[in-house]
Amino acid sequence: MENKTEWVQVGDLAAGFAPDSNILEYVNDLEGKTLDCFMENGWLIRHSFDSGNRLTWEILEGKGVGEKVIESYTATCIREGIYFIDFIKSQEKATTVSLIINLNTNNGTAVINRMPSKEETMRPAYQSVLDGDLLTAVDSAFVQFTIGTAYTEGRGHHITDELIGKRVQYTYSPHESYEHVYLNQNYYTWQCLNGVEKGLADTDLCHYYKIDEALYLFVWREKIIPTAGVIMIDLKRLKTTGKIVGYDGTDFKKLNNFPVGAYAKLLNETNHII
Repeated sequence: MENKTEWVQVGDLAAGFAPDSNILEYVNDLEGKTLDCFMENGWLIRHSFDSGNRLTWEILEGKGVGEKVIESYTATCIREGIYFIDFIKSQEKATTVSLIINLNTNNGTAVINRMPSKEETMRPAYQSVLDGDLLTAVDSAFVQFTIGTAYTEGRGHHITDELIGKRVQYTYSPHESYEHVYLNQNYYTWQCLNGVEKGLADTDLCHYYKIDEALYLFVWREKIIPTAGVIMIDLKRLKTTGKIVGYDGTDFKKLNNFPVGAYAKLLNETNHII
């Protein structure tokens, strides 16, 4: 290995993923629909899907009541009635929202990712250790909700351990492929088999939720280049949909929030004996 960095900025990663990618096509199935989302924190947020790719969200109950914003969104459908909806919050700094909505069960998960400031990113890792903080400066919040009826305990999506022990290869395009090893409830290891990050590998913080049978929400937060991934993994269909977000370059002024999708291949599964 040469004595220089091999880590790739998110903008360069997006450019590498783009040609001939295996993303799902965007859908307009939700156009004309209004979904009242009763959040587990007591908020009620109305999402109105307007023509084109416009989404209007309005806080009907909770902090900021009366706030109403129009955003530009994308949506994919991983299974019938199950959608991945994503947008950049136009009035908040470096913040994105991903909505995982299951219209078959009328529940969902909101994933709010906030990219760190330059100062937060430049903080030494050892200082984070001394202060008892996470090594990643990327902030992710998860809020469960129900659609159309008041939220009650347990009606959202649940944290799962069903991916733990699995080793899966993901082909994002003819020239981009990765391997994931899901180690435990908090960490997974990735390596790039082919593509702009070929040869790179790391172990990062992650989160798992079960959406349906053999269908999962997987979120990771990287600690070197500020990056978050929000992915739905369908191990029946062997397909994924989702996004990766980070800064477009090194000036911390512009986000690159790009879609990803892959074909999945389960390589093996480890069951530890303890």
